[in-house]
Amino acid sequence: MKLKVIIHEAEEGGYWAEVPAIPGCATQGDTFEELLQNLYEAIEGCLSVDIESIETTDKDRIMEIAI
Repeated sequence: MKLKVIIHEAEEGGYWAEVPAIPGCATQGDTFEELLQNLYEAIEGCLSVDIESIETTDKDRIMEIAI
């Protein structure tokens, strides 16, 4: 999966970034390298879903796919 992110220079120093394809998904970092690491964590967190809170039946299947 490829996502476009918008990286901004923060006024107080460092960087912050947002992921337009995932509303509310944003993060920051003091350095560009820290920002990139935080972006991966933020995207993973925004895309993760708590399966236990979803009601399923015996006819349903839960799969994990990579895109």
